[in-house]
Amino acid sequence: MSIKKLTENAISLLKKLIETQSFSEEEENTALLIEGWFSEYQISFKRTKNNIWATNKYFDESKPTLLLNSHHDTVRPNSKYTNDPFEAFVKDGKLFGLGSNDAGGCLVSLMATFTKFYDDENLKYNLVIVASAEEENSGQNGLNSMLPIIPHIDVAIIGEPTLMNLAVAEKGLVVFDAVIDGTPSHAAHPNDNNSIYNTIEVLQWFKDFKFDKSSDALGDVKMTVTQINAGSQHNVVPGHVDLVIDVRVNDAYSNQEIDNILQEQSPCSKIAPRSLRLNSSSISLNHDLVKAGIAMGRETYGSPTLSDQSALSCQSLKLGPGDSTRSHSANEFIYLAEIQEGIQIYVELLNKVIV
Repeated sequence: MSIKKLTENAISLLKKLIETQSFSEEEENTALLIEGWFSEYQISFKRTKNNIWATNKYFDESKPTLLLNSHHDTVRPNSKYTNDPFEAFVKDGKLFGLGSNDAGGCLVSLMATFTKFYDDENLKYNLVIVASAEEENSGQNGLNSMLPIIPHIDVAIIGEPTLMNLAVAEKGLVVFDAVIDGTPSHAAHPNDNNSIYNTIEVLQWFKDFKFDKSSDALGDVKMTVTQINAGSQHNVVPGHVDLVIDVRVNDAYSNQEIDNILQEQSPCSKIAPRSLRLNSSSISLNHDLVKAGIAMGRETYGSPTLSDQSALSCQSLKLGPGDSTRSHSANEFIYLAEIQEGIQIYVELLNKVIV
């Protein structure tokens, strides 16, 4: 099947996906559209909740397996939209609509690529594609829930907008809830243990603290206090102050190591992670996928933003059409040329590695 025809059909599917609401946990109808694509191309598929997945026709358990993954859920449109977020229309070569860039363009490009290779025999890698749900909300029923169900994965390409450059590493995320204690009292009385004043030194500690290990691809761990809450009325000194701390973790640390360091060293009365499962991820620069991409003229970089890579323990590469700076923006769009280029590059990359 020609790449040109696959590209035309992929763009047509993307328009349908845009016009079908698919907020996280509400992806039932976009899942049906994805099923329709596989049925049209006579590709055997399975559905687990709102995740649709398939393997190549000549799957061989003795071979390593490459996962192709992107998601079909979207965030809710922000208040600055002037277009109808659920109207797919093209203007000046741009396809507008909610989820066009994040990550519909990546998803349909990977689906077209998988379809291109589905019937091929004697591939060096098996292929598994997962069109997953609940990525935007890091939900429990997305790609993470599929890993015990699909075949074992050796390496993955995660479709997120990277301008088709190679995101060879991605920061993980740990969100901490912290408490700074003090002595509650009436505001009129002396109090040398005011929890709000105690917080000043704690905030300075978080501002100044540096994790020792840096990463060539991802730089330093970035730790930021993002929320603070205390008190209920003007004449009461609160007994504690609550903080939320956002930590973006490089690939030199596991999330558990970050937790251990903050438990031991932070000056908080209490500090606890909400979850440790959103780990950093990376792929060796010597992996065939990366070497092939570099040979094709693609640049490498480390990504500060989170994706479904965080669910994987294997090596993974983030790669896809579109620009991440457009994600979650008002009047979101992707260039049609980016989808065309995306499919061409995906196919060329796999031709170099799995054929």
